[in-house]
Amino acid sequence: MSRIGKKPIEIPLNVEAEVHEGEIRIKGPKGELVRSIHPAILVEKNGQILAVKPSPIKNKNTSALWGLTRALLSGMVHGVTEGFEKKLEIEGIGFRAEVQGDTVTLHLGFTHPILYKIPKDISVAVQGNVIRVTGIDKYMVGQVAADIRAFKKPEPYKGKGIHYAGEYIRRKVGKKAATVAA
Repeated sequence: MSRIGKKPIEIPLNVEAEVHEGEIRIKGPKGELVRSIHPAILVEKNGQILAVKPSPIKNKNTSALWGLTRALLSGMVHGVTEGFEKKLEIEGIGFRAEVQGDTVTLHLGFTHPILYKIPKDISVAVQGNVIRVTGIDKYMVGQVAADIRAFKKPEPYKGKGIHYAGEYIRRKVGKKAATVAA
């Protein structure tokens, strides 16, 4: 039995949810999200509550899919009402980023700037050395942030690179000068 899957999802008043065969559509003030539902899972809408249940035909993955589906639907409701945000910080001398239309230009110490095309439904803003990635789809926000971070991961000696805000970077001790024996 899935403890997460048993919990009902409350739908706020300003959000609409439609359940069709194998698909759910959630529409709110920030936008609309659509997701397909695995055949081993049933989603029922009773008033302002979504209930996720396993289908009578069970297989070995039904329990895992039950909790996963409930978590994904909860994230969709949260996304269309409040949205998601990831913050990245750039550290390093001369490292900077700027947004030009639907492209992020990153200057990260390479011989050329890196151009990253922003997917639709995702917005990126740069303020100083902080990059803010926002959107309604939790997966896409996380993926865009991970893609930007992957261009220059923080190195362990000085911490230069791109890292998530609040991320702890384990530092290594650099080489030390050899001591001369007297």
